[in-house]
Amino acid sequence: MAENTSKTLRHMHLYSVFVRNFSEEGTFDGVTKELDRIKQMDVDVIWLLPFYPNGEKNKKGSIGSPYAIKDYRAIDPTQGDIDSFKNLINEAHKRDMKVMIDIVFNHTSPDSVLANEHPEWFYKTPEGNFGNRVGDWSDIIDLDYAHRGLWEYQIETLKYWAQYVDGFRVDVAPLVPLAFWKEARERVAEVNPEMIWLSESVEPNFIKELRSKGLTALSDSEIYQVFDMTYDYDVRHAFEDYLTGKIQLSEYTRLLDHQDTVYPENYVKMRNLENHDRDRITSFVSDERVILEWSAFNYFQKGSALIYNGQEVQADHTPSLFEIDKIDWNFESGINGYLAHLSRLKRQYIPTDNVVYTLTGDDESGAIIVSYESEQVLYGIFNVGQTAKTIPVPLEDGEYVNLLNEESFVVEGGEIPADATPIWIQK
Repeated sequence: MAENTSKTLRHMHLYSVFVRNFSEEGTFDGVTKELDRIKQMDVDVIWLLPFYPNGEKNKKGSIGSPYAIKDYRAIDPTQGDIDSFKNLINEAHKRDMKVMIDIVFNHTSPDSVLANEHPEWFYKTPEGNFGNRVGDWSDIIDLDYAHRGLWEYQIETLKYWAQYVDGFRVDVAPLVPLAFWKEARERVAEVNPEMIWLSESVEPNFIKELRSKGLTALSDSEIYQVFDMTYDYDVRHAFEDYLTGKIQLSEYTRLLDHQDTVYPENYVKMRNLENHDRDRITSFVSDERVILEWSAFNYFQKGSALIYNGQEVQADHTPSLFEIDKIDWNFESGINGYLAHLSRLKRQYIPTDNVVYTLTGDDESGAIIVSYESEQVLYGIFNVGQTAKTIPVPLEDGEYVNLLNEESFVVEGGEIPADATPIWIQK
């Protein structure tokens, strides 16, 4: 683990912004004017998806992916310039929010500045051509970190952006050598020692596949030697498998509970129900009550929480990465206030220091029970399955108050009514 990673990051909540699709303008200014609304959700960090110029060669769709980057050190002029970028950061800072940007160092677009100026820094196919190690990523070409000159260029790029921003979210960081990340973090600290590092860690099967080909594929445990935070992609497959009826709830919660024993004691997971690479939670769950259950559970877990722009209005469409595809904000049912309430309760009740932390899933009732046990016990009870009328709970019979809504509920015969959830309770 990064030695200076603070467990207080478990209370750091992020809001992810796809700049070109966030507003009608598709610009930094379009984000700046929404900062007050974002702050009202008790957000700590705004994470900007890539805003660099896209490549044209082999692009997907009419616009191209923001992750097929032409120039790491430039801004797509349709999204703004350095002045509007700095203004966004300054205005976020005035509201006590940090700004994190996307870093994409595994690959570039085929017509990138680096491909033109330093073709020797790229992976080559057996035929000697540019290429990539992951077949369906046809709009990019992979970099080769065997070249020291590439290290220097990339680190200087990080140091350039570090003079402005507060954190890096790093795309597929496990595909880049760990030694590079170790040196990069040390040298970036010369510019900004408080920089927050979030890794998009990758799925277990993807790690296995890449390693079978002799390629770099770092596990979360390796990534934690440098990065402060990682995705929860180590369990994402189980989350989606449960939602689609492929596995039992207990199998998913068993993997979640296992995280607390296999990672360093100050590990921080970024919990999320959706992000720009995954389908909206509304594509899996149509019942708003169940979405509220999952949202409450997401915040209750050990780790930070992410809101992907549009999630707060329960948008049902994931914006395309390859087109101008604006978020539809015209939804009648917004949960902005609910998410803000969950965030504030988390700061108030859920410890950042380590205590006995347990997750269990009851397959019969479809409920998840989470506990933080110290001098007092904090319980979270979430009826995500909606399959039973009552839920067995580890509470003595009696009347209790739910911290989420300050309403009372009754435990009788070791069970509670299923419609009393979600529940946060301290006893």
